[in-house]
Amino acid sequence: MSAFSAAHLATLGLLLAAPQARAQATEPEKSPEPPSVQLSEEGYVFSTADKAFVLKIRGQLQADGRFYVADSDRSGTNTFLIRRLRPFLDGTLFGFVDFRLMPDFGVNQPLIQDAYIDLRPVEWLRLRAGRFKTPFGLELLQANTDVPFIERSLTFDLIPIRDAGLQLHGDIAGGRLSYAFAVVNGDPDGASIDVNTDDSFDLVARVFAQPFQSDTSSALQGLGLGVAVSRGLQFGTPSANTSTTGLGPQRSTGQEIIFSFLNNGPPGPTVVADGEHVRLSPQGHFYWGPVGLLAEYVLSSQEVSVGDQRARLTHHAWQAYASYVLGGDASFTGPKPHRPFDPKTGKGGALELSVRYQGLDMDDDAFPVFADPTRSVSQAQGFGVATLFAFNRRVRVALNYHHTSYEGGALDGDRVAENVVMSRFQVAF
Repeated sequence: MSAFSAAHLATLGLLLAAPQARAQATEPEKSPEPPSVQLSEEGYVFSTADKAFVLKIRGQLQADGRFYVADSDRSGTNTFLIRRLRPFLDGTLFGFVDFRLMPDFGVNQPLIQDAYIDLRPVEWLRLRAGRFKTPFGLELLQANTDVPFIERSLTFDLIPIRDAGLQLHGDIAGGRLSYAFAVVNGDPDGASIDVNTDDSFDLVARVFAQPFQSDTSSALQGLGLGVAVSRGLQFGTPSANTSTTGLGPQRSTGQEIIFSFLNNGPPGPTVVADGEHVRLSPQGHFYWGPVGLLAEYVLSSQEVSVGDQRARLTHHAWQAYASYVLGGDASFTGPKPHRPFDPKTGKGGALELSVRYQGLDMDDDAFPVFADPTRSVSQAQGFGVATLFAFNRRVRVALNYHHTSYEGGALDGDRVAENVVMSRFQVAF
């Protein structure tokens, strides 16, 4: 065989072998994993296999009863009501962008409670934008489905609730320390306002430490201590609308108005926010097995004016509660049954028993120039007892009794004490 023929045969062999070699060298492509669809107590969860895109459809329903007892001239009305009806969407985009949209249709007043986006490149650094809970009150930052009492304490009257703005927050050292710094429009005490009406903003800062959180063998694992502060300049304009006066009313545990500033509309004097507003709140909790303790104090100091009269008014509120769980463990996220309730055997579930002491002290200098002493109380103090049965982590029933006594607030002296019994049936998923 000539050299030329041998070269042709060698070339032909290489050409025939090349496709087979490439087929052996190239691994077959894997078909993409299908998306995941799950239904559990966490709601409906749709996600890609790598969890980069997640959509959670969740909701809560709270059906309440509110009954005023032993009050001959009470102002409250016995009623059944849908306290909260909240469908909401939680989700993740691209693995590092979270979002929440939560409307509320309770008490026949549809509104948007939460609507925000969270950018979280790392756990210790997150940026939130939109409308969200102001990072201030400890009890506020508990989900309303997890608090041991049906209605929040009197400290709620002096804190900003929900606001629109930007928040930088995160968890450090595995959650042992959490922080939040926010720039928000600025809410009146005990209120939520959607828009800024005075061109100024509030700065809010909160740090909270749980140094033993990861130590499962320590009795101090459930200890948490923190402090929150806020400062802003708020300027209201005379109007019948709280969002423009910069001042909101204070409410009792039974949700009756017990303090409000003078607001007689354009024909008469109207008190408005007029300057610096500062708040301070030391706060803490402790959970150990079935025992739970929580306490917080709130100071709110604000400059107000009516006509040519000005004053800086400083108000105080506090609360402390203790709870004990039978058949489960106490926690900041509500009682955790050792096992879910089984209707066939009648066993399981957890019973939480709680007591609370609370108070509200409005500045004496508010009377009689800025608030009418015959309509607004100067002090409120009271206690509450609560029973809550958790069938599981999502289904609960509760019964509460609250007694609150007042100083001032009536034509002939003190407002009649409030005695209210409340019930709740709750489903959250």
